[in-house]
Amino acid sequence: MRRALLFGSLLWSLSSSAAEPTARVQVLKAARLFDAKAGKLITPGVVVVSEGRVVGVGPRASVPEGAQVVDLGDATLLPGFMDAHTHLTVEPGTDWRKDLVDSFQRTLPEQTLDTLPWARATLMAGFTTVRNLGAEDFIDVGLRNATARGLVVGPRILAATSSLSSTGGHCDYGNSFRKGLLAQDASRGVADGPDALRAKVRENVKYGADVIKVCATGGVMSLNADPDAPQFTQAELDAVVDEAHAHRRKVAAHAHGAEGAKRAIRAGVDSIEHGTLLDDEGVALMKQKGTWYVPTAYAFFGIKELADQGKLPADTVAKLRAVDKRREHVLRRAISLGVRIAFGTDAGVFAHGRNAAEFALLVEAGLTPAEALRTATVNTAELLGVADKLGTLEPGKLADVVAVPGDPLKDIRVTQKVFFVMKEGVIHRDDTAAASRTAP
Repeated sequence: MRRALLFGSLLWSLSSSAAEPTARVQVLKAARLFDAKAGKLITPGVVVVSEGRVVGVGPRASVPEGAQVVDLGDATLLPGFMDAHTHLTVEPGTDWRKDLVDSFQRTLPEQTLDTLPWARATLMAGFTTVRNLGAEDFIDVGLRNATARGLVVGPRILAATSSLSSTGGHCDYGNSFRKGLLAQDASRGVADGPDALRAKVRENVKYGADVIKVCATGGVMSLNADPDAPQFTQAELDAVVDEAHAHRRKVAAHAHGAEGAKRAIRAGVDSIEHGTLLDDEGVALMKQKGTWYVPTAYAFFGIKELADQGKLPADTVAKLRAVDKRREHVLRRAISLGVRIAFGTDAGVFAHGRNAAEFALLVEAGLTPAEALRTATVNTAELLGVADKLGTLEPGKLADVVAVPGDPLKDIRVTQKVFFVMKEGVIHRDDTAAASRTAP
């Protein structure tokens, strides 16, 4: 009993020290600061932080005497990056068959513990907030809560819990298994018909969902679903969105095929994820209705790496090749029409921590570097409904700050070289400090 009490006291002490920002004032200095609202650089870059919040920004910010100064040199300060499409509870291994067997052999506590290094890698890459779009057994809800309590080092998480799917759809993880093999032949989020789907939305909200994800079409990585095929009727999607919005939850729709995506857009989903096979009518409809587009461009590069290494089933590789032919055209078309774009990667289908590679692909598709940076800051903050406290470096907002070397408006790829990460006033990464400690 005594040992249990001592362990509990120690755990409380460790979690408190990790989660609470220092009370003293901190001043972050760098050569530049990215004003995400204006899409411009400010020189020099100065951010004053107190009790986890930004209290001053820019060269004229008031700096109290005795403040702790962190000088990051020839670097750019930016708001913490945000990824609107992650899967923190999974990551591909060296062989898809082994991954499948391991998933049956690992207990839920072990599967939960597997997420810890993935969450940490995401934060260390500069992503202080993510939206986790789908996880079984409420592992994402537990990870979200543990991170918020300071027990786990990772990004702030908005969790979707189980994705909603039709029977045999992309997010029905009983796909391709013979009947009776699994304890549950379908995933918890599987339902058919408007009323049944309303019940699933309510159930997800009951158990902690911050957002609702619905799989409106087939997908690439599932074993028994055509990416172009719509998987819900218009009435079903209308019910999902109506019920979710009634509970003040936003809806993210996985959608590759044009018809399924258009049904989701007409239903009023808040974002279309992937959208690789959208036709011009669908892209124009997104623009008309103000639907956010989360293109997850880097996901397809990550999946192609696995395919080229022979780590995916042949059917999956064939679907990947078919989808990839149109993917870039759709993204370029959306950019040219001015569709609202938020940053999302689908991290989890590739190794976590590589999220920032998405920036360069957005620039290659037609965004300016400043516009690309805005997708992962102000844009995603608006999509996630957290723009009142995140997305820009302004007084009163949470002190989520990252630093990259040099000028990202000249070379967007420096976003892949984050060396400083602060989340709510807590410094989780500072490579300059590490270097000074090891210098002779």
